[in-house]
Amino acid sequence: MDRSISIRGARTHNLADISLEIPRDRLTVVTGVSGSGKSSLVFDTVYAEGQRRYVQSLSTYARLFLERMERPDVDAISEIPPALALRQKNTIKNARSTVGTVTEISDYLRLLFATVGRTICPRCGGEVSRDSVESAGARILDAPGLYVVLAPFEAGSRSIADAAGYLIANGYHRLYADDAITETTEFAARAIAAEARIDGSQPDSNSPAAQPNSPMMVVVDRVSVSGEGEIERVREALEKAFYLGAGRARAVRVERDNGNTHSVGAIDFDRRFNCSRCATAFAEPTTALFSSNSPIGACPECEGFGRTVELDLDKVIPNPNLSIRNGLVAPWRTPAYREMNEWMLKLARRRKIRTSAPFGEMTDEERVWLLDGDEGPRAKWDEDKWPGVRGFFKWLEGRRYKTHVRILLAKYRRFVTCPACDGAKLKTEALNVHVDGLSIADVGRLSIRDLVLWLDKIGSMPEAATRAAVVIRELRNRVGYLVEVGLGYLTVERQARTLSGGEAQRIHLASALGSVLVGTLYALDEPTVGLHAADARRLLAVLHSLRDFGNTVIVVEHDPAMIAGADHVVELGPGGGSEGGELTYSGPPAKANLDSMASAPGRVLLMRALAKRRKFTRRDPAIRIAGAREHNLADLDAAIPAGRMVCVSGVSGSGKSTLVEDVLYNNYLRRSGNTSVEAGECDRIDGFELIGDMVHMGQELPARSLRSNPATYLKIYDEIRKLFAASPEARRLGVQARHFSFNVEGGRCEKCRGTGTVTIEMHFMADLEVKCEACDGRRFQSHILAIRLRDLNITQVLDLTVEDARAFFIHHPAIVKRLDALIAVGLGYVRLGQTTSTLSGGEAQRLKLARFLLADLEPAPAGEHGRHLPRMFILDEPTTGLSSTDIKRLIKVLNRLVAEGNTLVVIEHNLEFIANADYVIDLGPGGGDEGGRVVAAGSPLDIAACEKSETGRELRRLFGLPAHGRQARSALRAAAGV
Repeated sequence: MDRSISIRGARTHNLADISLEIPRDRLTVVTGVSGSGKSSLVFDTVYAEGQRRYVQSLSTYARLFLERMERPDVDAISEIPPALALRQKNTIKNARSTVGTVTEISDYLRLLFATVGRTICPRCGGEVSRDSVESAGARILDAPGLYVVLAPFEAGSRSIADAAGYLIANGYHRLYADDAITETTEFAARAIAAEARIDGSQPDSNSPAAQPNSPMMVVVDRVSVSGEGEIERVREALEKAFYLGAGRARAVRVERDNGNTHSVGAIDFDRRFNCSRCATAFAEPTTALFSSNSPIGACPECEGFGRTVELDLDKVIPNPNLSIRNGLVAPWRTPAYREMNEWMLKLARRRKIRTSAPFGEMTDEERVWLLDGDEGPRAKWDEDKWPGVRGFFKWLEGRRYKTHVRILLAKYRRFVTCPACDGAKLKTEALNVHVDGLSIADVGRLSIRDLVLWLDKIGSMPEAATRAAVVIRELRNRVGYLVEVGLGYLTVERQARTLSGGEAQRIHLASALGSVLVGTLYALDEPTVGLHAADARRLLAVLHSLRDFGNTVIVVEHDPAMIAGADHVVELGPGGGSEGGELTYSGPPAKANLDSMASAPGRVLLMRALAKRRKFTRRDPAIRIAGAREHNLADLDAAIPAGRMVCVSGVSGSGKSTLVEDVLYNNYLRRSGNTSVEAGECDRIDGFELIGDMVHMGQELPARSLRSNPATYLKIYDEIRKLFAASPEARRLGVQARHFSFNVEGGRCEKCRGTGTVTIEMHFMADLEVKCEACDGRRFQSHILAIRLRDLNITQVLDLTVEDARAFFIHHPAIVKRLDALIAVGLGYVRLGQTTSTLSGGEAQRLKLARFLLADLEPAPAGEHGRHLPRMFILDEPTTGLSSTDIKRLIKVLNRLVAEGNTLVVIEHNLEFIANADYVIDLGPGGGDEGGRVVAAGSPLDIAACEKSETGRELRRLFGLPAHGRQARSALRAAAGV
């Protein structure tokens, strides 16, 4: 009998007392429109209860160190396993955290290099190794014969006579010198005689006194080696030789000739970790040596970060066209340091430095004086000696204990690659260790896709396959899972904090697969976000693998392919917010219905794309990017037509964000005078004069807070507070607009500090959050609540839905225009005072979009001729968290912006959105090093007709066109009636 998670009476947030069964050990997709309660069911109910029960099973002492959890609002949940949540959010802020550390790939790479790495001497190129008794004995056995085993004994501070006496006392009566064996007593007598010569004559070159620093070659044993029978005697002799020779030994092979012996060869052994050629000593490889987080292995210059900070003169002197007199040095324009500018002008006149010459026209001597100051020694504060710009910042370094000084220093600094380790983060000793000719830093710079090939090569080596088989197997598993979840373009050393929310979630998914947990509940939040449609199918296979391990996988998702591949589907609706929270369907995916739904819209999208198809020529106005080379962009040229909706598509890691945000947007900011951003490298960008302003909407969601709500986020509440403060009752009581804020004392309830709830700490139990008794959850004091605006107090106004509030404030245009933005993105059902912490991911995305749209309501900056220029809007995956219905509404809103003459540049993977674009720039063909090039550019139909484009292949499937590009072009001509 199949087991299932039974949920009865779930009422978390907007869930309408629903009951359902979720099968265990199956892949379940929870879908529905944005705000319908998907996250409330999966994360705030099922996951929260699974996590709470696991924590409750721990000891009381252990629970003291864990986050306290309250029980979700549900009557009963049974058969729930321990739960893990993989959310669409990157919470990593540590600069030391990388893709390798999160997935444990770095740990296994350190083990691999410590086990099979070969240390190469940087001085002579020789391999550094150490001999053991076993390896040395094996080499002697490989060449049978008569051997004299010697120990190179260092006399040290002893005289040669004393050293000889020490050897005799320990039973070593023979030495090897001049290709012959001699008695130690005889050697000592010769040494004494040589030391006794005081007549000033030079000692014989072969006498011991002539070579005071050379070791004494002590005869440990003479062994005739003919086979395995002598191995024990050979090992015993080598052990003694290593001990006496401080880790060194020599085996001299000799032959007898007419009763005399002479050497025919020698083998040197060294048990120390020294170079075999130049005898340079090296640190023995350990796992700590390869860790940038350990003082043993971290580069001392950058402390394992790979970067150091230095003064950025481009920020200190942002405009080289200015002169010293006109405020050339930016930090000295502020009142706090204006005296530095006056001091500089006074000393410049004394030194006959031109103060009216722009920085770009100064002589080398003048620039050196400005930046480095006067030559010669300088007192700590000598008013007749100019310290220079660099001297000023050195002086500030001594005052870093002050917060404002640290802020100032950070403003004018930049990160540069560490000159000592060249960004490798490790000491030279670690970088000398190679596996297959690569150091661990070289391997860290490989993409995950290339790392797979390198591991295959390493696994075929006999030594690695024998000594590191387990390590290589674990590495292959983890690297393979990263490729399967569509992250093959990332490098091992990529900082985890630079990953998008979708990438971070898939990283943790790959880690979960690598840990091979069983009997666990995995809750995932839209794992296809940021993933190309071609990679989404592979992700589905990964989720099936996770299920096949014996886990229960519950996914919040809108993607039709993911829904079709599920074992069980739960749909919530019918609307969002108060109109949602009901169970509309629960059962197996209706594949027939999904197929019919996919084919009909595809044909509609094709006809729509044909109708709005418009050619783009070189004469059309456009923003043109030439020679973009940032990150993986391969000297890329691209044109963005003005006044159109332009979609930048491509597989994950192909360079979309680099092109749009780092190159286009950051160069615009730099041109506008913002020197704090790092502009992406390119030859030039033409066409900025066509736009009056550039507005960017990234992937960051609004802050989730009890004090933040739609009214405060869109600045609606400021206008509402002004209206209440202007009422007759408020003026009579002397109540001002600030008293209607729940962030300021005077009007808010002080017991709950304006939140409406009070948290009661429960020892050994979850904290209890209850309604505030003082204000009954209304957040304000009684005299504030007594003030009414058209029969409603401030709490009742905040409880209005957006649509009701629009009718209430119909005569106040400043408020109505902001409410219209919320209605335009489909948030008319949300209440003005609903805290952002209770919004779903899709609702938060649309709230951010509403704020983004409000920028269009402000007057655009004027151009050279006084007329207002259109704006360029940049959006990074605006469809995140949105259902198909929400996406249609979003497209309608964005088309309105384009109709007003604005240009939209949208980074997007959603095929329905791409199909509605006016122009598409498709990057690829792959990710990482395989990307960074324009595969195709044109209308969505032009992309669909491109054989090499992955996006084109998915568009052909969406439009219902033939799979091959040539056949698709013929079908397009037939559909267009050509």
